[in-house]
Amino acid sequence: MSNEFLGLEMEIVSAIRTVYDPEIPVNIYDLGLIYEVNVEGDGKVRIVMTLTSPNCPVADSLPEEVREVVADLKGVKDVEVNMTFDPPWSRDMLSDEALLELGLL
Repeated sequence: MSNEFLGLEMEIVSAIRTVYDPEIPVNIYDLGLIYEVNVEGDGKVRIVMTLTSPNCPVADSLPEEVREVVADLKGVKDVEVNMTFDPPWSRDMLSDEALLELGLL
């Protein structure tokens, strides 16, 4: 992967870190809700994410918010956000930062 793609991927992760689950004071990246970020050479970005629960009240709005913050980045031409519940989210997916923020570390 070229430095250009790595730079864009880092910008994408930074943008995703501005999105928060409204019920948990931690960004969705550190919550472990983002499973994949794939950047293709033509500026297409594919993101695979999950929610803390299939019945999450932001099931419609959170993926759209992710799509919007990533689509606003320079160099991004198209964003596809795919939802999955396989594997299901668990507390084991929390980053150390999230564990610290939530007082679990």
